[in-house]
Amino acid sequence: QCDRALYSEVMISTIERQERLEVIEGHIVDLIIEGGICYGAILATGEKISAKAVIITAGTFLNGLIHRGLEQTPAGRIDELPAIGLSERLQNLGIVVGRLKTGTPPRLDGNTVDFSKCEVQEGDQPPPYFSNRTDPQKQINQIYCFLTYTNEKTHQAIRENLDKSPLYSGTIKGIGPRYCPSIEDKVVRFADKSRHQLFLEPEGLNSSEYYLNGFSSSLPEDVQLRALRTIPGLEAVEMTRAGYAIEYDFFPPHQISVAMESKIVPGLYFAGQVNGTSGYEEAAAQGLIAGINAALKLRGEPTFKLLRSEAYIGVLLDDLVTKSTTEPYRMFTSRAEYRLSLRDDNAQERLLEKGYRLGLVGQPFYAGFLAGKEAQKHLIEYLKNEKITVIDTDNPGVTPKTITAYAALKNPGIDTLDYPVYAQVATRFGARTFNSLLSDIRYAGYIERQNRRIERQRRLEDYIIPFSFDYSRLIGLKKEASQKLTQFRPETLGQASRISGVSPGDIAVLMVYLHRA
Repeated sequence: QCDRALYSEVMISTIERQERLEVIEGHIVDLIIEGGICYGAILATGEKISAKAVIITAGTFLNGLIHRGLEQTPAGRIDELPAIGLSERLQNLGIVVGRLKTGTPPRLDGNTVDFSKCEVQEGDQPPPYFSNRTDPQKQINQIYCFLTYTNEKTHQAIRENLDKSPLYSGTIKGIGPRYCPSIEDKVVRFADKSRHQLFLEPEGLNSSEYYLNGFSSSLPEDVQLRALRTIPGLEAVEMTRAGYAIEYDFFPPHQISVAMESKIVPGLYFAGQVNGTSGYEEAAAQGLIAGINAALKLRGEPTFKLLRSEAYIGVLLDDLVTKSTTEPYRMFTSRAEYRLSLRDDNAQERLLEKGYRLGLVGQPFYAGFLAGKEAQKHLIEYLKNEKITVIDTDNPGVTPKTITAYAALKNPGIDTLDYPVYAQVATRFGARTFNSLLSDIRYAGYIERQNRRIERQRRLEDYIIPFSFDYSRLIGLKKEASQKLTQFRPETLGQASRISGVSPGDIAVLMVYLHRA
């Protein structure tokens, strides 16, 4: 969890301190388009803002419509006006527009919750920080989340009022997220379940407000409160804000490149929920890549791309441009085929060099990274010189073997806690460095096999397909493949191979033609 108020305060301060950044508050209603290229934006006041690159990160604001019961309120989110006019302008430029839906749960007054009836959910100790830039010795004040459950009375209160739900009355037309359904959907679709878990998550260190994760709802406010008060610990609860659903416009992402730039309007970039994704990390990843590539384009430098084998961001963007989406997309680890290589303990090794070249990683931190790489070399050398005696506990009669501490790590049956040398090197070289090396050693055979697959796929990425390529003239290409390739306009043969409806045979035909070109 993150302290929302503190995060907002820190980010506002960060933005204000950023050199050469001007913040303009206003409502964009149009774009400056000349010769089919985007050169800026136009505010509702008529003021024009010239720019060589424009990035749209409108979230749920484009023609946003909040639903709570049968009441509808135009809004981008609660108490904020929607963005009207921009979707229509983009549609007139030839960009396809779709409609999605998401929702949010009620916020609760923690002073009215009986936490003694809920299960305490403590945070991890030590906290697993998201960033390697965070000092692992840093002490933070963690506060608890709590777990409670719905019951048959809760479900009955919801079922009795489904006629007031915009989801079931047909009012909502947009498609909602598959993997985080509303409480109404859970009760209807999983009728065999006697209860559903709910997490009470604090909104901040100095706030008494709680976010009820798992109870996203668009039912009327009074129905939400009635259902909530059937839940253990919430019998006397008061809402600080009721849950709601929101419909909004998005642009199916097969219309952008992996650089996040529109294939239809050069100079225009899209990032976040406007591309059909759902989730904070997904939005942040797209914003990062769009910003990087917009800046690189202005400098006349090559596009920055991350392959599926290099980062989960690469998987996310490749999925968007080769599969598009008709429902809110979430990035799950199961979507990645190279998970052995995409580990959190090797993120620096995979990506930090790229960040440094782009100017996004400072020299001091980069120097520390290089020192860490050097330390790992010394760690390997040390383990190869250190001998340990390994006892086969499953076969007591077998004579103990004396082998190097490095070789012993190849045996998954070896518990590193049984040998002091491993605790010593973890302290000396750092637990992160040791654990990363341990994973590399134990999965070496699998990683090597995976790397061969990565190399085969990488060769397909070397075949660049011109944007204007005429697939209809290719003899031997299936009609479905021709239609899909024309619709998606893949940038490489590798992308083409991942489009649904395009077979290996179609790729072989396309490869022959690209060889001739």
